[in-house]
Amino acid sequence: MLDRKRTEKSDADLVLEAQSAPAGDMRAFAELVRRYQQSVNTNCRYISGSPTDAEDLAQDVFVKAFFGLKRFEGRSSFETWVKRIKANHCINFLKKRSGKSFVDVEDPGVSTSDRVRVEPTGLSGLDRLSKRQRIRATLDSLPDSTRIPLILRDMDGLSYQDIAEELSVGLSAAKMRVKRGREAFRARYGDREDE
Repeated sequence: MLDRKRTEKSDADLVLEAQSAPAGDMRAFAELVRRYQQSVNTNCRYISGSPTDAEDLAQDVFVKAFFGLKRFEGRSSFETWVKRIKANHCINFLKKRSGKSFVDVEDPGVSTSDRVRVEPTGLSGLDRLSKRQRIRATLDSLPDSTRIPLILRDMDGLSYQDIAEELSVGLSAAKMRVKRGREAFRARYGDREDE
């Protein structure tokens, strides 16, 4: 049940309440999580490309936010602070995952194996997907080098300078990656619409 007084408070008031709350009183922080959980989960999904990983990543982001809340000084909004935690966490996740090799299901040796063969059970084709699903599929088709900067800029609203710092690249490289990401997204999204 939602506490009406708490839902009407600003993020800054909730942060102060959460920072001064006695041990075990999570109500103010729970309201902050409720406000941003869906957007954090969605963005983790778009960055990681995996719904399963996204849930774990989003949960980790809020755990980090909870334990870092005492050090949060309020120089930025809570929302911006959580977005930075999310961006750093997801980027670190992708870096760790990049060292692992995955088998392509389209590989002839893999696709003929009975262990990975599953008969289709539903309708296929992106033309039957909703707009949101087409957006997700289009984003998933982009390489990390353009998808992540595009999400950080257009979904999280980070500045090009912040993106450059998050990705450890130069400012011009960050701008170029966002530009290329937008161009590739437009082209691939349009192609999917025409199918």
